[in-house]
Parts: sequence; C-alpha cells; structure tokens
Amino acid sequence: MNAIVALCHFCELHGPRTLFCTEVLHSPLPQGAGSGDISGQNEQAEEEEGGIQMSSRIRSHSPAEGASADSSSPGPKKSDMCEGCRSLAGGHPGYVSHDKETSIKYVSHQHPNHPQLFSIVRQACVRSLSCEVCPGREGPIFFGDEQHGFVFSHTFFIKDSLARGFQRWYSIITIMMDRIYLINSWPFLLGKIRGIIDELQGKALKVFEAEQFGCPQRAQRMNTAFTPFLHQRNGNAARSLTSLTNDENLWACLHTSFAWLLKACGSRLTEKLLEGAPTEDTLVQMEKLADLKEESEGWDGSEEEEKPSSQPDVVEGQELSKSSPETSLMPDCNSWNVAHRRLSVFRSLRHMRQVLGASAFRMLAWHVLMGNQVIWKAQDMDLVQSAFDVLRTMLPIGCVRIIPYSDQYEEAYRCNFLGLSPHVQIPPHILSSEFAVLVEVRAATRSSLYPTLFDDEQSLNKYEFLVTSGSPVAADRVGPTILNKIEAALTNQNLSVDVVDQCLVCLKEEWMNKVKVLFKFTKVDSRPKEDTQKLLSILGAAEEDNVKLLKFWMTGLSKTYKSHLMSTVRSPTSSECRN
Repeated sequence: MNAIVALCHFCELHGPRTLFCTEVLHSPLPQGAGSGDISGQNEQAEEEEGGIQMSSRIRSHSPAEGASADSSSPGPKKSDMCEGCRSLAGGHPGYVSHDKETSIKYVSHQHPNHPQLFSIVRQACVRSLSCEVCPGREGPIFFGDEQHGFVFSHTFFIKDSLARGFQRWYSIITIMMDRIYLINSWPFLLGKIRGIIDELQGKALKVFEAEQFGCPQRAQRMNTAFTPFLHQRNGNAARSLTSLTNDENLWACLHTSFAWLLKACGSRLTEKLLEGAPTEDTLVQMEKLADLKEESEGWDGSEEEEKPSSQPDVVEGQELSKSSPETSLMPDCNSWNVAHRRLSVFRSLRHMRQVLGASAFRMLAWHVLMGNQVIWKAQDMDLVQSAFDVLRTMLPIGCVRIIPYSDQYEEAYRCNFLGLSPHVQIPPHILSSEFAVLVEVRAATRSSLYPTLFDDEQSLNKYEFLVTSGSPVAADRVGPTILNKIEAALTNQNLSVDVVDQCLVCLKEEWMNKVKVLFKFTKVDSRPKEDTQKLLSILGAAEEDNVKLLKFWMTGLSKTYKSHLMSTVRSPTSSECRN
C-alpha cells in the first residue's frame, strides 16, 4: 500500500512536529538511506515477524543530525528541536523492514528524506494538531485534497506530570493519495491505531502515577504559583516520549507496528477491474454454477438414485459420458482428462478448416450456427471431444448442449452436439433431414491424404472426414452474416489464432445484442409482424438465414436478462399508478 504512517507531537516550544514516520519503498533505498544492512550481521539473527525482517540501516540520513545531514535535506535544524520533539538520537541509523513476499521495504525515521514527501507529512502534521480537530480534541478525523494527499488522523493525549495540564498532545496520521482506498480502510485503521494509542497511554499512565506518588505536582504548583509554567516555557521541562513511557525500545516497537499496519492494510483490500457489464456467456455460466450448487445441496440431503444407463444426462453443456462402464457427471466438456489425450485433436477453427476443407467446413459451420444437430461418428473419443470444443466457440454458451460420446442415438431436443461410436445406427429420417449434419471419421490410406497435412507425427493424418447432410449448403449461398465474417477472419493469415478468438467473442456479442433487441420487440412488447420485419432490416438481419440464427440464439439468453426485461417493462406502469 502506498502510504505513510507518522506519529506527530505538539511541542509547546516549537509547535507541531513529526516524531516518527514509516514509508513504503518499492524501489532501491534512496541515497543515504540504505546501502545495505550492517556489515557482518547474520540474516538468520534478524528478528522476523509476519514475514517482515527487521534490521538497521548502515547510514543515517535523519535531517535532525545537524552536521551529518546534508544541508539541502528537509526538516528542522538541530537548534530548533528539543527532547520532546525528537525521536531518534543523533547517529541512529533508523529502521528498515524487508518484506520477503513482495520485495517491499518499510523504512522508518523521523522525517521523510524526499523533500516533497517531507512537505506533505509536515502539512498533515500541522493540520492534524491545529485546525483539523474533532470535538473533544481526541479521536479520529479525515481530511485532505488531491494535491497534498488524504489523511486519516487520530489525536490523543499522553500523561506527563511536568506538562501544562499534566498531558501532552499527539496524533497518529496515515497519508495516502487514494481517497477511496483510505475511506474503505477507515474501520481497519481505526481499530489498529486505537490499539497502538491504548498501549502508549497505558505505559505513560504507569509512569505518571509513579511520579505523582513520589512527588505530587499539583500541590507543588499551587504553592509556587506560576513558576513551573515559566520554567516549562524555558524548555527545561520538555521530555521525550521514551521518557514518558519508560520504554527504551519504543521506536523499534513503533516501527514494527507501523510496518505491519501498512502491510496488512494493503493486503486486506483487492481491486478488481470490470470492463463494462458482464457478457451473456458470463451470466449463463454464473446461472449454471448456481444450479449445480443447488443440485449438489439437494443430493447431499437425499439418497443417490441410479439413473438408467441407456439415457445419458444432459443439462445445457453438462454431459454424462458413457465411454466407460463407470458413468461420471462432467460439469463441462473441457474437463476431460487432458493428460490422456493423444495428438488427434483440433487446435482451432482455422486448423479444423484446413483439415476438413473449405466447403465441408462451411457446411458444418452453417449447421452449427443454425442450431441443427451436429453428429460425429468416430472411434477416437478425444478427437470428437476436441471437435466439439472448437465448434462450440461459435455459439453462445446458453445454446450449447453436448453429449460427448454415446452408444445410442439421442434426439435433437436433448443435444445439438452428439458424439457416437462407429457401430451406432442413426435413424434414416435423421440422415435425410435438413436439420442435421453427420461427420464420419474413417481410417485413411496414404493415397487419400492431403499433401500439406502429411506428417507422420500428426495423428490426424490417419483419418479422413466425410461431411454429409440432407440439406447441403451450396457454395454460392449467402448464408448468415456472422458465418461470412468468421470465414473472413479464418482465411486472413495476418490474424493470429488468439486474435481470431477475440473476433469470435466480439461477433457473438454483436449478434447477441441483436437477439436481445428482437426478444424485447417480439416476446416482451408483442409488436406486430410488420414492425418486426422493419426491425430486422434495421438490424441488418432480414435474410432468412439471419432470422433463423437469431431465433435459435434467442434460446441462449440468460434468465437474468429476461427477468431484468420484465422488471423494466413493469416499472413504468407501476410508477404511473403511483402518480
């Protein structure tokens, strides 16, 4: 987390002063801030806490050290400081903690070494102890701006038997440029900083009570009138925080606390970038996961019933494999055991087009986009699965229903992608139907192979593919617009496979938006047929194939979108009734 935590004090001689601050460094330490750890120090001997290693720096760059500090360094001069507004003694190197997990350094000293950071911390210190004060002068407050950063400040008092009013004024501030992050971290910072303050106040209270018991100051001051106050104004009564708490390791403990605070506060919140509304595929996936969760919860509370082995179960992309005696439910077709796959797979749509040929691939892709049943007959289950993995990328997820491999034919209403073993008999009316396409995978001879594909290491060369349908697609047929754009992307060799995949995503979203408009126009608003034809012309989908495609893709709309449409349609009526 890019922030600075600082302990500030209001000195009655010098005004607001920064006592101790801890900052985060994502790059090598600044000049003079750490050329390394103390030479000869063993890393194993360093104190570790929460993954942060603690060590001292080899040189000091604290501006409080008059002669040793650079004349251009920010901060007050030595003559302008007293014991009450100084933390580290002269020559003290300060503290550095190394976070092993993120390679981040947490550096603590009295003032930031960078002039701009010093100015920001100085201004926040003055404001936290002067004008930006909550009622009662003790408690948390938020202030800041875009130029000087945003500040979470918690003011508090420390008991001091020699101070005016028997207490001194301090504050712990957290400075950050990200306003939203700081506001969201308010509860966390308040609890942890309040804990640090309570510990400091508890130690100081013990010292105060001991001093009051040995030499009560209240009666002495009443007897000597204003002498103690004048004595204090001369600066002799100024005391350091280590003296007030009787803790010589105070600054080391504060460094550990501040470093942990910065690390923990930065780890508790994670930003997620959402680019626009979720796609229809994302919504459908979320709905399917929710359905699976409900089903699994239902199975946990009831006895599991065996399903007939002759009926594979399919629920919109969930398949029940019958390739082995042990039947298993697979949540998605991509969950096949990849480790046992052989090389007989299709790598992409472009690869499939090269293997099948341009005309056969166009026929197959046309049937896929139209929602017709696509049947693959092959001995190799991995080959069929890889084909379905590639072909399904042309459709919205809600339109995909797959049975990857079966020992009997399944009707089209159960699946639009069906894998069959070679011995399965397909009904004659399916073979002659215009709503189905069959891809038969047969063993090939060397004489029938394509020369460009001939490779002994490529096992697809062992097969030849025969694509048939009761409604063959003519080469001169216009076809759906999206099919022509897909073929144009596949034939463009300047586009990589990844770019083609992104083109498919964009094309599917473009046509799903048209589907949404058509759904609202026809199903929700119930507009007449003449108006629907005008709408299709405006959408550029008046052709027969485009209309069939839109009607099929309409079945893939998410339930979330449909319910949203119904709620938006009802809301104007309800608002009119209220008026």
